[in-house]
Amino acid sequence: MPTTVFIPTPLRPFTDSQPTVQVAGANVGEVLQNLVAAHGELRHHLFNEQGKLRSFVNVYLNDEDIRYLSKEQTPVKDADTLSIVPSVAGGSGAATEERALSKDEVQRYSRHLIMPEVGVEGQQKLKAARVLCVGAGGLGSPSALYLAAAGVGTIGLVDFDVVDLSNLQRQVLYTTADVGRPKLRAASERLRALNPDLNVITHETMLNSSNALEIFRAYDIIVDGADNFPTRYLVNDACVLTGRPNVYGSIFRFDGQVSIFGAKNGPCYRCLYPEPPPPGLVPSCAEGGVLGVLPGTIGTLQATEAIKLIIGAGEPLIGRLLLYDALQMKVRTLKLKRDPECPVCGDHPTVTKLIDYEQFCGLTPQVKAQASGTLPKELEETPLELKAQIDAKANIWILDVREPNEFNICRIPDSTLIPLGELQKRLGEIPQGANGPEIIVHCRSGVRSAKAVNILREHGITNAKNLKGGILQWIKDVDPSLSSY
Repeated sequence: MPTTVFIPTPLRPFTDSQPTVQVAGANVGEVLQNLVAAHGELRHHLFNEQGKLRSFVNVYLNDEDIRYLSKEQTPVKDADTLSIVPSVAGGSGAATEERALSKDEVQRYSRHLIMPEVGVEGQQKLKAARVLCVGAGGLGSPSALYLAAAGVGTIGLVDFDVVDLSNLQRQVLYTTADVGRPKLRAASERLRALNPDLNVITHETMLNSSNALEIFRAYDIIVDGADNFPTRYLVNDACVLTGRPNVYGSIFRFDGQVSIFGAKNGPCYRCLYPEPPPPGLVPSCAEGGVLGVLPGTIGTLQATEAIKLIIGAGEPLIGRLLLYDALQMKVRTLKLKRDPECPVCGDHPTVTKLIDYEQFCGLTPQVKAQASGTLPKELEETPLELKAQIDAKANIWILDVREPNEFNICRIPDSTLIPLGELQKRLGEIPQGANGPEIIVHCRSGVRSAKAVNILREHGITNAKNLKGGILQWIKDVDPSLSSY
């Protein structure tokens, strides 16, 4: 009987958008090999060039990590399920001093005070607690709002961005009037308006190896709302080194993850994902999108876990990974174990100080340029140059590698849509030959189209160029009547 394999959202484009796939096999290894045999484009995402399962991809048989069973030789039987969990980027260390509640605070938190799990003592712990939110964006917004409403006495915010109109679809800390303002200024005003007794500390800086330990030591709990892998690993390592629990959350399209890392005797983020994925393999929310309400759900769960840690109630997500699928409206919880060989939290740690996390994640200057959609100058074309070619009726062919829903928002006239995930299957549709047109490839911002140009060149189509800045730059420089997104 086939095994049900759960496919996460980032990998569903390679299974014809199917959330589950039925695959036969006697053990985990056979199931995975049969899976990639049926869906060939998954192979690169699941296995390295040596055919080994990638270290940033975890596989669970039912709710058990196969690394702690018999790995790929683990047998499967009827009714078993396999979950593919790729990286997407105990107890409470909170202060326990008692801080008396004012008459107004008693009224404000009355619904807490009548709960035996919270009561006066728990509310006093919340008032004394210091929680740092790394990021004041999609996850940081609901986390900070609910922590402030709950009566957490001190909330720190780390961010250095400004509010953009595209943020408002999910970053509920901000309003239209805040567009263009520094996020931390707008966020601190909103949080203090919600709870005037709140102490808001802002760190308007990029978190890095030189400042993370100093910042973290001033707080009891860290809520990780980062949106990139270097910061994920930095937060993890800094939490382990300072002994602060890391309330982790991540989001992509319809999928979310929540856990608590770095708690006493519990696993850390590196126990789950020892290594980051190669740069560019996992798309960001800016490229892949995210359901606006999803960070509200995941960020609220992070706030819930932080509050449970502070008041010492319930069963925190230590040693467990919560997977949330908004599209299917399913929640699953998988077991996590601390890895004794973990370089950070293991029995004999080798990472005893913060490192260069961009280098650790493979983000060399050249790779960073490629990840931002930058190619050698001879392989790029500006929107103004493309407009001149169109006006001159030059022999060109405009290839759009975005998704159909993006194509419906706005498009460059006479462009042909072939989504990046389908490009290798549809190379026959690309005009070629000695008298073939010059191919101008574009996407939203130039990142996916840069990958497409490299794919075309690898298949001998060398007359392709990347539209620098993508359709967003086209809108800015050529046709502002089009809708930007």
